[in-house]
Amino acid sequence: MAELKDRKILLGVTGGIAAYKALELTRLLAIEEARVRVVMTRSAMEFVQPLSFQVLSGQQVCTNLFDLEAESRIGHIQVATEAELAVIAPATANIIGKLAHGIADDYLTTTLLACTAPKIICPAMNENMFKNPTVQENLAKLRSWGFLQVGPDSGDLACGVQGLGRLAQLDEILELIYQVLTPPSLKGKRVLVTAGPTREILDPVRHLTNPSSGKMGYALARVAKRRGAEVTLISGPTSLTPPHGVKDVQVTTAQQMHEAVMAEFPQKDAVVMAAAVSDYRPKVAASEKMKKDKGGESLKLERTEDILFRLGQLKADQILIGFAAETENLLENAREKLQQKNLDFIVANDLTAANAGFASDTNEVTILWPTGEMETLTKATKEEVAKQIWDRVERLWQR
Repeated sequence: MAELKDRKILLGVTGGIAAYKALELTRLLAIEEARVRVVMTRSAMEFVQPLSFQVLSGQQVCTNLFDLEAESRIGHIQVATEAELAVIAPATANIIGKLAHGIADDYLTTTLLACTAPKIICPAMNENMFKNPTVQENLAKLRSWGFLQVGPDSGDLACGVQGLGRLAQLDEILELIYQVLTPPSLKGKRVLVTAGPTREILDPVRHLTNPSSGKMGYALARVAKRRGAEVTLISGPTSLTPPHGVKDVQVTTAQQMHEAVMAEFPQKDAVVMAAAVSDYRPKVAASEKMKKDKGGESLKLERTEDILFRLGQLKADQILIGFAAETENLLENAREKLQQKNLDFIVANDLTAANAGFASDTNEVTILWPTGEMETLTKATKEEVAKQIWDRVERLWQR
């Protein structure tokens, strides 16, 4: 996770019940080896103690603008100028109003006014407060000045009602932090990634599918978005949450995947087909559940559309990447697919390797090029593999 290692992040915590969630955000950032400096308002300290943040971040928590020792060096200005990113989570209506009107009456507001780094604001409050025209006008003003807003979400609120006002999910906040701090090497590029399995309907309660979890495709979409690309993710059924900010298209069957890909392909600069699309489907899907005492022992199948082959025929100046998931003759089968489908390179995946392939968090792949060149990547997380794949796509554009 090199993007956050040693990156200096200012985390502003204000006085809402969601302040306790900022502890977990601090912990997650610390795991990624970011250097987190927490700044708390007086109201925030009524909910969570500074010592908790200090233990998690490993750094002194800033609370008192008139601390004689820290402010003898004008500490709040130093905190402001060192920050590469400022995140306010949770952000109450009070802090939103202060920032929108240039009020600097405590450590956090003074520091934020002096901070020129990008800023992410994460509102959390009662639904009626959030929808108040004043709050909405203040948020609009902050966004017009370059603040990035994430959330709020809908759900159970601390006041005992359901509505809009919950702090955004921490993984969504963390993903936006990644996007801000990752160099935008794919900015201006429009990319399409497919992910997950497809399901071919056999009857109302059964289907043909495969064990693909979608993790590799989702990692590819996530890394591309972090690098500034405009990303469309077309996914078969998975349990994964699409990365923040991507266009998410959910499909079930190979036919639906085909139609969705063909609709998106002409506008894209690069396509990475990581989905495990079924090669066959039942010739006829039963309208009622098939009973074992009435059915035969054979099932008539027909071929599904070969999406990757069709893209290879249609591509003009787009970059087209495919995957070859094999259980035998990995390199031979991958080379044949590379040539037949007119790919710029192919990612070969040995499904028999331990902790690689379907459903695994790690992967071990070999990249084959039309020139005959071959690169075997060391086993790594699927996100790390995704980075290396996009690195090679970027090299193709640089040529």
